[in-house]
Amino acid sequence: MTSSRPTNETLATTKKPSDSVDFTPARRRWGAMDLSLIAVFAALMAASIAVPGINVGVLGVPITLQTLVVALCGLVLGFGRGTAAVSLYILLGLIGLPIFSGFRAGPAVLASPSAGYIVGFIFGAAVIGLLARFALRSRWRAGALFGAAMVGTIVVHSFGIVGFLIKGMALPAAIAADVIYLPGDVIKNVLAVVIALSLHRAFPDLLVRRRK
Repeated sequence: MTSSRPTNETLATTKKPSDSVDFTPARRRWGAMDLSLIAVFAALMAASIAVPGINVGVLGVPITLQTLVVALCGLVLGFGRGTAAVSLYILLGLIGLPIFSGFRAGPAVLASPSAGYIVGFIFGAAVIGLLARFALRSRWRAGALFGAAMVGTIVVHSFGIVGFLIKGMALPAAIAADVIYLPGDVIKNVLAVVIALSLHRAFPDLLVRRRK
């Protein structure tokens, strides 16, 4: 009678290569590391206001580094953790920590011209994080990540325009006021992609799981 057990030779031929990549979520449940990353990126977003903003446009909404960190949250942490990091930052600001641009704090910020952008940060990070996993599959990873960041930027700017409309601006004026911020955000997205690529090379399991 022949044995039905697989031989060592059979196992060797069916073994998957160690460098194959599984693009399923790196972790099904958030652990201590995930929560730490969320806290670190929320703190990074809060720290970004230390660089003084530049007030531009008719409503004086400042150009800050916050959109850079929003892009990083999505590109580095992905959909769930990236969205959580930005949401945590906004929650802490709304309950009273002076971590919004100009060291503002509290729910009154939602009545300011910046309100649309602040709300848009959450959805922008979510969209970037959702697309980032697919971008990492691409042969042209840098370009795909930049595309993901730009789609998220459009989402943030769309919310910003809605915020201007709520403040009483006409649509053409709101769009004109928003376009001022696009060139700077394009540059910040390039920088975010460079940083994200470096982090993914150093920590390849941030968004994908490699089979052993």
